[in-house]
Amino acid sequence: MLPELSILAVAIPAVVINGLGKGGLGGALGMIGVPLMSLVMSPLQAAAILLPLLLVMDGFAIWGWRHSVHWQTMRIIMAPGLMGVVLGVLVFYRLPDTAIRLMIGVIAVLFCLHHWLTPLIQRYRKTSGKPGVIAGIFWATVSGFTSFGLHAGGPPMSIYLLPQKLDKKVLAGTTAVFFGIINFAKLPAYGQMGQFTADNLLLTLILLPFCPLSVRLGMKLVNTLPEKIFYQFLYLGLFITGMKLIMDVMV
Repeated sequence: MLPELSILAVAIPAVVINGLGKGGLGGALGMIGVPLMSLVMSPLQAAAILLPLLLVMDGFAIWGWRHSVHWQTMRIIMAPGLMGVVLGVLVFYRLPDTAIRLMIGVIAVLFCLHHWLTPLIQRYRKTSGKPGVIAGIFWATVSGFTSFGLHAGGPPMSIYLLPQKLDKKVLAGTTAVFFGIINFAKLPAYGQMGQFTADNLLLTLILLPFCPLSVRLGMKLVNTLPEKIFYQFLYLGLFITGMKLIMDVMV
């Protein structure tokens, strides 16, 4: 059965935005995918539809940035990231749909507030050194957890990676490999939860052509796009989406 137009109207932008992020514009872009699609379907269904597409995008991103990976950082974040996925399985497998919607909404709003308030907080800090190994382990674990149910591991991972002051291409390559492994590790759990149904896979197949196009576009725009305006627009959209998910549950 073909998906309704209302579903495609939110699913296509969600995939394109994810692809732009995978192409190098930043993992935070992937945060909007599941919340946006959760407006018209179950959050776990939205995550299951996006997961195979994310793996395709990961493949293109890893190939494109294969020579730009900071392996020293990977040794710090990879194992905790996988542990976060395990925690995600234990939590999301047991939560009802309404609780997942509420969690997605709250996390979305908190990520937006963090993004907007961090520059204000940093003005009053005397020092702003690079986060150490302990911080890397913590944020990688949070990233794996939020990535499992929301495909939203980008923001917490950015909290650790951005202060490292890596070159843009090295940052893109490191995050591509990290989330490629994380997303692959999520496949068995989603299959066990029965989310890879015929209808879900059909929608995934319909959305598939948007993956390489959006990743390639992200790779082209990584050094040319005025990021500040672009990101503020997307964070505003994410904040509105998160608030709507919270209100839908609370009302």
